[in-house]
Parts: sequence; structure tokens; C-alpha cells
Amino acid sequence: MSSPREIVLTSSPDGPITAYDIFSGTTLARFSGSRSPRHGLVLAGKAYIAASHISSATASGSIHLYNWWSSTAFHHLPVPEPVAPLAATPDGSFLFAGGVSGNVHALSIPSGNILKSFPAHTKPVSCLTISNDGSLLISGGDDGTILVVPIFQLVEQTTDGNCSDLMLHGFVAHDGPVTAITSIGLCHYTVISCSTDCTCKLWSLLDGTNLRKITFPYAISRIALDPTGTEFYAAGADGLIYKGFLKVGSRKQASRMLELAILADKHGGPIISVVMMNAGKNLVSAAEDGRVYLWEVERGQVINVLGNNMESISDLVVASGIGDARRHGVRVGDNMNKSVGGGIVLSGKELTRSVKDTVEIEDALSVAAKDRSKAIDMLESAIGVYERLLELILKEAKGGTSRNSHEDNGDV
Repeated sequence: MSSPREIVLTSSPDGPITAYDIFSGTTLARFSGSRSPRHGLVLAGKAYIAASHISSATASGSIHLYNWWSSTAFHHLPVPEPVAPLAATPDGSFLFAGGVSGNVHALSIPSGNILKSFPAHTKPVSCLTISNDGSLLISGGDDGTILVVPIFQLVEQTTDGNCSDLMLHGFVAHDGPVTAITSIGLCHYTVISCSTDCTCKLWSLLDGTNLRKITFPYAISRIALDPTGTEFYAAGADGLIYKGFLKVGSRKQASRMLELAILADKHGGPIISVVMMNAGKNLVSAAEDGRVYLWEVERGQVINVLGNNMESISDLVVASGIGDARRHGVRVGDNMNKSVGGGIVLSGKELTRSVKDTVEIEDALSVAAKDRSKAIDMLESAIGVYERLLELILKEAKGGTSRNSHEDNGDV
């Protein structure tokens, strides 16, 4: 069985969203109409592409929602303020947007209804991510803080209560703006954050404990992890990618965790995104100068370069498993190398069904099943969060009991 086809998408503050076959260098599609800021591109499940948009005429903000088979946005989602960073739940049901006021907005997809808005930071929201188990929204701000919120509290219908009650944890993480947050592992609530203060830090989200600090010569904008969570690749403002280790196999190798290697090739400007792909065999990076590099991880070398005449790049994401779009009325084959009207044409055949009709049919057929699925996911998410909180409380209680026992026995 062949591995899922992976597509690289880049956004720009000046031009379209572009989809590439990174290995052949073929441009697969262009999605027009969006002027997207940093961190403003996200995949909402398998069916949708969402992009923050800042109007050049009015400076007002909105979010553009695209299907894979059309070059133009089929929905423009209004938001209360200009937004930049976006994050979406894995199933594409909910979208989260970070505003310049420091507020985070939760939206339902594809309707665009705003379910909740709450103050997360005292300065603009700089990055958003979702924990690997899909239960937590984690935001970083220009104020250097990180906020952790259970997703079920953001998407449930009730709006009663203080907004501060939504928060699971909030803490000061960096001396400068938080540029990116990456979730590590499925079973442990651990993340690594990056900042303009030239550091990356590992955190436990259960109690906000700083587990490790890594210092770099320049600001770091993004970090990518290999599939095992052993190695990391940090995107530097100096155009270089730094490689290091998060864990080693034995105590004898512990010194390796203090070492930083630099990949040989250098971008011509600050790197804005770095993403692992192809099951960890390749790395793809994009810089403000408009170039995209494809790296072979084993040799640490660039094997393909795109973008000699590209616009400036504001974000890069990698899409895989687009074949799952069959559920959304799209026929998917092996030849995604042709475009008509900017959108990707799947199986080499033009899709004649209008986007409007498609969306109406989807809404009519799937609303009940989707609502049930959302309810189940929200319940499971809530249970998971509270199980982990209970585990932490029990550990603390056990530790306190043990200390009291030693004191009663006269132990020091």
C-alpha cells in the first residue's frame, strides 16, 4: 500500500496560496484572494484550507475558507478584529483564530459561527496549536505568555461564567514574543515553545513546569520534530536550521543534548516555517525571501529548491491523506498534477458540481452525524483533561502524605 500523497502549501501577504508537489517541483494549484499574515494558514481536516486575510484597502480582517477543487474561497468568515494565527481541530469541525487585541476566537466550520471569544493575552496572539491528542488549545502571545485551554470549554454552547474559568494554565514563558509552540507525544502534555528571545523551552502543561531551556544565537520562528520525538530542527532568523536532541538512548550520550548542529545550506532570509514530512525522511523549510527548500534528513542536504520568482512567504503547511476527501464528494485518484481554474483537479477530471451545491448537500446529509460526533469528541476530551488533572492531584496528595509520615517518624 502506497503512502499518502503529501502536498506543500505556502501562503503570502502579497499573493495567492500555492500548492506544490515538492519532489517534482510541479505547481498543483493556486488559491486566490487571500493576503495572509504570519501563521495564518491551516488545514481544517481533510476538506478545507483556512487562511487569515487582511484587507489591503481597509486593514480589516477575515478568514477565507477554501475547498481543494476551487481556486476561490467559498466562504469568507467575518471576525471581530484582524487575526493572524489559526489552528483547527483534526476533524475540521472547529477553527481558532488569534487576534491583535490578544483575544482568541472559536468558530464552527464551515458555517463560521463564532462560538466564543475570550481574552488570552495582553498583546497580540502570536501562535496557536492543538495538543496531539486534540483536547487542548495552546496559545502564545507577544507578551511572552502561554495559555492552555480545554477545547471542549471553547466549543460548548453555554457562554455562562467568567472567561478566566476557561483557562487550565497560564504562565510567563519567554522574555520576548512566543513565535511557535509544538506539541510532543500523545500521552504526555509536553510542548516546546520558541521565541524571539533566542530560546526554545520544554514545558509540562499539567503544571507549567519548565523542563529544559535551549539557547540559540538567533531568534527561532518554528521547530519541527522527527517522528520519534528524539531530534528537533529549529528555524532561525539568520536563515539557518539548527539540529539538536530532545532525548538520547543512554547516559553516555547525555552530552549530545547540549550540542547544536547547523545544516549546511542557508536560506537568503529569516526562515518562517520548517515541517517534517515523508515519515521523517524529508524536511521542508520556507523563508521570507520566497524560497522553499526540500531537505534529505539523513544527509542534511537540500535536494530541491522552489521559488526563484515567488512572492514573500508568510506560512507553510504540509497536507497528506487528501484522498479522505471522498467523504466530501470528491473523487480522488493518483494523478493530482493538473489544475483547472486554479483548483486541484483530482483523477484528471474536472469537477462540475458547483461549490454551493456541494456545501448544501454536505450540510443536509451530515448535520446529524456531525453533531453527534462533536458531542462524543467533546465528552471524551473533557474526560481526558479531568483524568489527567485528577492524576496530578493524587500525585501531589501522595507526596504530601509521604512527607507527613516521615515527619511523624522523626525523619529529616
